[in-house]
Amino acid sequence: MLKLYDYWRSSAAYRVRIALNLKEARYESVPVNIAPGQDEQLQDTYRLINPQMRVPSIEVDGRIAGQSLAVIEWIDETMPGPALLPKDPWVRLQARAFADTIACDIHPLNNLSVLAALRQDFGADDAAVKDWYQDWIRRGFLALESIAQDLPETRLLFGDEPTIAEICLVPQVANARRFDMDLTAYPRLVEVDAACREIAAFARAAPEAQIRPSA
Repeated sequence: MLKLYDYWRSSAAYRVRIALNLKEARYESVPVNIAPGQDEQLQDTYRLINPQMRVPSIEVDGRIAGQSLAVIEWIDETMPGPALLPKDPWVRLQARAFADTIACDIHPLNNLSVLAALRQDFGADDAAVKDWYQDWIRRGFLALESIAQDLPETRLLFGDEPTIAEICLVPQVANARRFDMDLTAYPRLVEVDAACREIAAFARAAPEAQIRPSA
């Protein structure tokens, strides 16, 4: 069985959980507590699993890989079930670009390691960290809202079924809410997020549906 090295509130792991659920795949969740002060991802045991010392990672037949978007594309290529990438090449490009805006532009600047560096190396207090966090989401969401508004009118972004774009969007909206962002400027993103959260695969993957570490 596939193992997912997971953390309940990691948005990258959240993406992979959504993808696996959409494929109705069975997997074993192996918790890695990345909370500040626990830092299990930095311990030697996990470094042997993933030299990047990040979650998620997957293990299949003794082989291990990280990077959530690469994992999601592997899931789509190897598992039966609904396609996670649109069939039309141009629409597939649009969906990938939408997902990459979140996974490559917004999320890395708000990762735990970056926030820790802001505090430890640059003396940022909680208010400054929150401003930083919100600013990078705001920049990305302004672009994504404009893109979403220009797409054909469908239930979700690229049709009526979720793709890699929604798989990345929903965890990022959850992050925005966790940092008390006002989302009124992004009505289409909020609408798509609400529609996705009604889908069982998304609901089962949500942080609030996961078992949380005791410490």
